[in-house]
Amino acid sequence: MLCPRRLAKLRPSPRPLLSAAARRRLRRIDLRRSISSSSPPRQVSPWPPVDEGCGGFLPWLERKAGVDISSFLSVGKSVYGRSLFASKAIRAGDSILKVPFDAEISSDDLLPEIGSFKVGNVAKLAAVVLKEQKMGPDSDWAPYIRCLPQPEEMHSTVFWSDEQEFSVLRHALDQHFPQVSKDMKFEDFMHACALVESRAWESSKGCSLIPFADFLNHDGLAKAVLLRDEQKQFSEVIADRNYAPGEQVLISYGKFSNAILVLDFGFTLPHNIHDEFQIQFNVPLQDPLYKMKQYLLQRHCSQITHRFGISKCSADSFTIKEVRSAKGKGTGIPQSIRAAARVLSCTSLEELNDMEEEATQNDGRLGRRPLKNVNREIQAHQLLLSHITKLIDQYNASAKLVKPIGCPASKRDGIRKSMACDLLAGELRILKSAASWLGNYTTNL
Repeated sequence: MLCPRRLAKLRPSPRPLLSAAARRRLRRIDLRRSISSSSPPRQVSPWPPVDEGCGGFLPWLERKAGVDISSFLSVGKSVYGRSLFASKAIRAGDSILKVPFDAEISSDDLLPEIGSFKVGNVAKLAAVVLKEQKMGPDSDWAPYIRCLPQPEEMHSTVFWSDEQEFSVLRHALDQHFPQVSKDMKFEDFMHACALVESRAWESSKGCSLIPFADFLNHDGLAKAVLLRDEQKQFSEVIADRNYAPGEQVLISYGKFSNAILVLDFGFTLPHNIHDEFQIQFNVPLQDPLYKMKQYLLQRHCSQITHRFGISKCSADSFTIKEVRSAKGKGTGIPQSIRAAARVLSCTSLEELNDMEEEATQNDGRLGRRPLKNVNREIQAHQLLLSHITKLIDQYNASAKLVKPIGCPASKRDGIRKSMACDLLAGELRILKSAASWLGNYTTNL
């Protein structure tokens, strides 16, 4: 069984919040919300609110597939949008959903004519969605297409594809499906791409929409995932815990930070244990040893990439996560950024040469060992602490700007403010934990 991922494009986290990237985040919000990853209380109702728009969807899908899809789940409405609920008691280990591949939607199956065109998998699958939308009730997938969110529910802007890709795809559709491309607007393509980005899974065909399974919402602590059996040709979900009748069933889309969830799925978690922060830590241009330090850091990064196969290695960009203990327990902050701090704190060529020689005599990794001079080791970590403290100040200022005051002007504004606050709070929590660890480290040296 393979465990495919939802189509998150792993982008770095922003700094500071009110950058252009952050403003784009605030525009990219889907009404589909998520359960908190901090062990939320179970919300069990005698029966979930009926989703009248999709009441007959599962029977239709089972007729189309020719097999039973699920006897455990039903479509309903929750505060998070369209959701799946336990229609009877579920035990951990139950196979609660099984969708055969021939009941999934992929561009290879429905639009093989566009396979040779140089556009991404998302754009290809978006073309399939456009074609089925255009066909309306004549589409074989009409009951599914009707259940997909409308543009006004997703609050989408141009963020999945660009107009160049749209032009290439438009040309392909003009040639093979002129009835689809007629009167098609870029906004239509944008909506279709938004649906694919937020709902499809990776597959052997690039990416696929999996009807019914894509109604499952995300829980950051869930162990259940969508599994794909390429040999038996079906996708399956196994329950990771017991569910009472009427309880919403949740799975994990993957270990994604709020930055990724906002950008690619359109929701956030109030306390996301997978949050991370991409921190820039550069050699100051005015540093007299700028060229030597930059050379060493770049060379070190190249050696790490070659020796250890770390493709994301960067000389000035580092990913940090929340430090669970400020007292030195656990891994603390990454050794790579601490090594960079040791390099940046050097005040002479002699110090840099000694550090390079030490790396050569050991595993080749620069600055990975504490400096022999305790005062210099403290100064190196205080330099890093000072940098992180400035970021905390910037984030605190941004938090005051987005903090909800009174009633929001609209439901949409309230959702966007809430997501911005979740995003800020998570990254600020990481920065504060790193600062606490660094302060404790320098105090106890």
